[in-house]
Amino acid sequence: MCMGKGGVGKTTVAAAIAVALACRGHDVHLTTTDPAAHLTDTLAGELGHLEVSRIDPHEASETYRDRVLATKGAGLDEAGRATLAEDLLSPCTEEVAVFQAFSKVIHESRRKFVVVDTAPTGHTLLLLDATGSYHREIARQMGNGGHFTTPLMRLQDPAQTKIVLVTLAETTPVLEAAGLQDDLRRAGIEPWAWVVNNSLAAATPTSLLLRQRAVAEFEQIDTVRGELADRFAVIPLQSTEPVGVEALRDLTATQVVSSTV
Repeated sequence: MCMGKGGVGKTTVAAAIAVALACRGHDVHLTTTDPAAHLTDTLAGELGHLEVSRIDPHEASETYRDRVLATKGAGLDEAGRATLAEDLLSPCTEEVAVFQAFSKVIHESRRKFVVVDTAPTGHTLLLLDATGSYHREIARQMGNGGHFTTPLMRLQDPAQTKIVLVTLAETTPVLEAAGLQDDLRRAGIEPWAWVVNNSLAAATPTSLLLRQRAVAEFEQIDTVRGELADRFAVIPLQSTEPVGVEALRDLTATQVVSSTV
């Protein structure tokens, strides 16, 4: 799962990871919970072993409403169905619908790689909150003797889920990613790695002006490396947008500088 502030390149990083896995012959499902993301535009093509989807809140809500009306509403009279339909217009319906769609995707990780490009931090935290609420409710119903696996438990399992925090070498994105890391840890989820994206310093510019701007990134990169991440990678700023399967494959094959603390 790629997480972070809006505009830091989560979609590109998620797509690059998915392409790298698919090129190794693994079955991969790449999906996004970000309404603003355009995975198909980033991939700009098809690749064997790679399935691409999008969890659209509106579509998920419509599907959820139709399913509830077809099941719980099947035995109701006209007035009862009208009341149920009105209840399903609540803002909570979208939250439940997106959570169910997200849970379905997470469940697929038992048999294939699932790469999730998440919505910006605030929306992701709401989704994780719903995931935690569902876990607590299932735990309450099952009691101490029950055996169950919830989406939250899959996210908390480091062997099952790798959380990648994506940021830029700038103060605000790093601070927000650090706050997100704290929130994840409170939920029992330990981030696996950080990616510093679009780094001018890693691109080793020759222009004096760009070199001066690159120096300003060092403090933030050092903060990530020394204080925040056990594992991190720095992706240099590209001369052209990494769009298309070939460009995304090159991004992980040759353009990423990685280190482990």
